[in-house]
Amino acid sequence: MRYAIISDIHGNLEALTAALETIDQRRVPRIVCLGDVVGYGASPDECVSLIRGRNIPTILGNHDAVACGLEEPWGFNQVALSAVKWTAEQLGPENSAWLKALPMSLEYESFLAVHATPEESDWDYMFSWEETLPYIARLREKNHRLCFFGHTHCPGIFSEDGVYALDDDSRFMLDPGKVYLINPGSVGQPRDDDARASLGIFDTETSEFELVRVPYAVDAAAKRILDAGLPGFLAERLHLGH
Repeated sequence: MRYAIISDIHGNLEALTAALETIDQRRVPRIVCLGDVVGYGASPDECVSLIRGRNIPTILGNHDAVACGLEEPWGFNQVALSAVKWTAEQLGPENSAWLKALPMSLEYESFLAVHATPEESDWDYMFSWEETLPYIARLREKNHRLCFFGHTHCPGIFSEDGVYALDDDSRFMLDPGKVYLINPGSVGQPRDDDARASLGIFDTETSEFELVRVPYAVDAAAKRILDAGLPGFLAERLHLGH
């Protein structure tokens, strides 16, 4: 079975639409969303409606939790705070209720899916190999060999023996004897100096993970942000991919 793993859409309708079109073109039968459907971007309600309409299993992200009123915006900087307050006002009641009902994790036969870390209610960031090691050890204790996570907006593969590079549109064969934490990057706000939307495709039969980069209408997404009166930095960073 092949799964498309998407994460951190952040209200970017143009990026989400392009990502889903690519997934459909590749005929990937299942999609899992690792959370943060909203926040930062100017189309939060539309993105939630699109994900809901396609019945895509989705995990609660920290921006989702704040936007729907589940949590307070502790730790949000001023830009993120202003964006999430605006986002909360844009969400329709049904979409807000949908966000509130999202789980903190999803478990499949071949992998675990989370937003930030394998520990529920933990919004820590895993950027470095050293930061992933404690979680890799816990995954092994629980007999989980693979965990997909988002939150950092940076694609990467982490295992006990180090970090594996993910170049553009790269494929990686997983060793069944190892434990992996894999980040597919961000659909709606990439931060690895590549402005294209980022997502992953995982084949459970071959144990192959593929990183896929998708061009989208960045200018249109940035214009929406400016037209909505959101901080200009949020539009600028889409062009920079950072």
